[in-house]
Amino acid sequence: MADTQLCAHLAAIKEVNVGDTGVCEECIKHHTEWVHLRTCQTCGVTLCCDDSPQKHMTKHCHHAHHPVIASAQPGERWLWCYPDEQFMEY
Repeated sequence: MADTQLCAHLAAIKEVNVGDTGVCEECIKHHTEWVHLRTCQTCGVTLCCDDSPQKHMTKHCHHAHHPVIASAQPGERWLWCYPDEQFMEY
């Protein structure tokens, strides 16, 4: 992927927000469990990943049309763009 150009959504990210709550805000509200956390780069909400039963972050991004998420897991440094299906480590 060395020759692949970044999509406009990823290229627009100047500072990565990884959240600091340590919880999926929707899972807490609904008393469900999560596996890993992701932070929306548009609004800053931290929600659960697709390995989690409720897949709250994917639902949020598709509903709100917020394109880019970052992993909020310690030691992981990557971004994902939903519309362009592009992954980027930073």
